Amino acid sequence: MKFTKMHGIGNDYIYVNCFEETVEQPEKLSVAVSDVRKGIGADGLVLIMPSDKANFRMRIFNADGSEAQMCGNATRCIGKYVYEKGLTDKTEITLETESGIKYLTLFVNESNKVELVRVDMGKAVLDPRKIPVTSELERFVNVPVNVNGKTYDLTCVSMGNPHAVLFTEGIADLELEKIGPYFENHELFPSRINTEFIEVVDDHTLNMRVWERGSGETFACGTGACASAVAAVLNGYCRQDEEILIHLRGGDLRITYKSDESVLMTGPAEFICDGVWLV
Repeated sequence: MKFTKMHGIGNDYIYVNCFEETVEQPEKLSVAVSDVRKGIGADGLVLIMPSDKANFRMRIFNADGSEAQMCGNATRCIGKYVYEKGLTDKTEITLETESGIKYLTLFVNESNKVELVRVDMGKAVLDPRKIPVTSELERFVNVPVNVNGKTYDLTCVSMGNPHAVLFTEGIADLELEKIGPYFENHELFPSRINTEFIEVVDDHTLNMRVWERGSGETFACGTGACASAVAAVLNGYCRQDEEILIHLRGGDLRITYKSDESVLMTGPAEFICDGVWLV
């Protein structure tokens, strides 16, 4: 099976062109290829597939084999892949995901390489029942939650997948490998949760670390950055319709939470290598 490894600011996946390849049991394959010692090493597996609803379709699997609904960094990588691998010559494309159709704009340089991709991520979901969060509140914003004996104020948002955002200081010193699983598997979150730990720099800048369900701490999470920007606006740290620069461990993303509640994400995507996996 031919594959390509790519990353979006350090969030790395194994990409398979399913116009040419047939992948059986992708859940098991994702576990195998993601293994850093016995496999290739990645945050998971992404399948680029035909679609009868959009130009392309994406399926994404976490490193533990669970299927994810959406990944912002992966959408940007797919945009770069399909253009530079010759699957399309369009710079405006649609992508079918498990959380709906996403709209991608590719910014191509003079060498005909995709430098940046902007993704219209759709509207942020704030209804706890749809995130999902086990709560009767109309919105889950700045709500105190006991996690492993300590109280944290959480804001929950879905960007096609569930996120809990925590604003705090000193995020560089947090031991995410110890506290992350307690958030991920908290009883409030029936589908588990991705958790963003956010440090506010100013009203246009955030620092972020992320614990992703099924993968642990990753260098970046595009949907998490979007959810964090939405949460920052809801909590009064930033403003709608103004671009927010988010520094993640793997690099930077620029997010705009618009007044119509849609979210725009702009960032890079990079190739790492091509290879062959002996199935």
